[in-house]
Amino acid sequence: MTPGSHRHAPLPAGAARAPRRRALLQAGALVLLLGRQHIARGASIVAVRVWPAPEYTRITLESDELLRVRQHFVSDPPRLAVDIEGIDLNPELRELVAKVRPDDPNIERIRVGQNAPGVVRLVVDLKQPARPQVFSLAPVAAYGHRLVFDLYPQTPVDPLEALIAERLRDAPARRGAAADGGHALGLPATAEPPDPLGELIARTESQRKSAAAAPPPMTPRPAAHTDRLIIIALDPGHGGEDPGAIGPGGTREKDVVLKVAHLLRERINATTVDGNPMRAYLTRDGDYFVPLATRVQKARRVQADLFVSIHADAFTNPEARGASVFALSQSGASSSAARWLANKENQADLVGGLNVRAKDQHVQRALLDMSTTAQINDSLKLGSVLLGEIGNVGRLHKPRVEQAGFAVLKAPDIPSVLVETAFISNPQEEARLRTSAYQEQLADALMRGIMRYFAKNPPLARSRTV
Repeated sequence: MTPGSHRHAPLPAGAARAPRRRALLQAGALVLLLGRQHIARGASIVAVRVWPAPEYTRITLESDELLRVRQHFVSDPPRLAVDIEGIDLNPELRELVAKVRPDDPNIERIRVGQNAPGVVRLVVDLKQPARPQVFSLAPVAAYGHRLVFDLYPQTPVDPLEALIAERLRDAPARRGAAADGGHALGLPATAEPPDPLGELIARTESQRKSAAAAPPPMTPRPAAHTDRLIIIALDPGHGGEDPGAIGPGGTREKDVVLKVAHLLRERINATTVDGNPMRAYLTRDGDYFVPLATRVQKARRVQADLFVSIHADAFTNPEARGASVFALSQSGASSSAARWLANKENQADLVGGLNVRAKDQHVQRALLDMSTTAQINDSLKLGSVLLGEIGNVGRLHKPRVEQAGFAVLKAPDIPSVLVETAFISNPQEEARLRTSAYQEQLADALMRGIMRYFAKNPPLARSRTV
């Protein structure tokens, strides 16, 4: 060995790999730490929605995982407090505060905050005493996991309330008509115009009070003609969490059918049949979800003479086009397409979000097949005239009324049809459905069909009980 030179002593076996091993262990510890933090954080809120309506207000929290909650309801002042475990306050949850509308009939305000590490507290201050329902929905359609708060007024809204409110709004006009001489009704100038809706309400209350004590009369009242209010239940399909079909241009079925229903209501409310005023009743009058059985119940509660459910078709093939009208069937669908459509429409409760545990026996009974031969025969007559009138303003998908087991058509005592105005999945028909002109044409066609039905099938005296 030359002077000045030296040789390093050999490293112990494995010593050269020690720094690398320590680096890998540190990295592994970091990954494990991040994993623990991720697990601790749990689910994430991806969207929040608020759906106000007179009957109830719905709050929806959509998340990527199932949420764990603890709820507390305080009656004075009324408020609902919910602790959501395993999440942190994020921008989506903060948005919930601003989503409460001033005209919400049930919610005063919403407060959210990080109550504890991994626990978010949500407090809903209410405008009136309520019956809150809190439940979870499994992923379906375009939705992930949903945590739902349904806030029902402690005193349920009676379906007749909408008609009563309309009568009160119309009262000044009715008084003005009387002051002007009441020419349209042939009344003296000082007479108050007749109030068929008020008479219906009074008759309904009288039936309620006397039903238990007084047996029904042995001799039925003649029903060839009666002076009374004629009520048409209009049922705009879908709503709220359930958008219905969505066209290639983004048009939502729930929006289009509500516009058509509003236009048809205007026409019905301005029409009489043999001197009897007509009044439309909407099963939903805004963008909120109504279960299928509840739609049937509402129509029966107001003693509707007809039930018209309004939809806009969708199919996997964008070339499908044309309007259709459906009635209920007791013996299977009239075609495979009708069966497919009925199955799709009957899934509205799954998409809209039905609290199955809260369904009482009355609602469950409404889902049963309560149809009668007479109701189906009358429904076919109504469907035939509606189909004929719609064919005058657009193309028909089938030249006859089809039949299938639509849950929404199962009122046993009301002629009921479901109208598919067009295929919203067809780009050309979607474009027509978006226009005010075509919506007006559809409303006119449906109005003419209703009048043609009554021309051959005059409304009879009310014999149904509420």
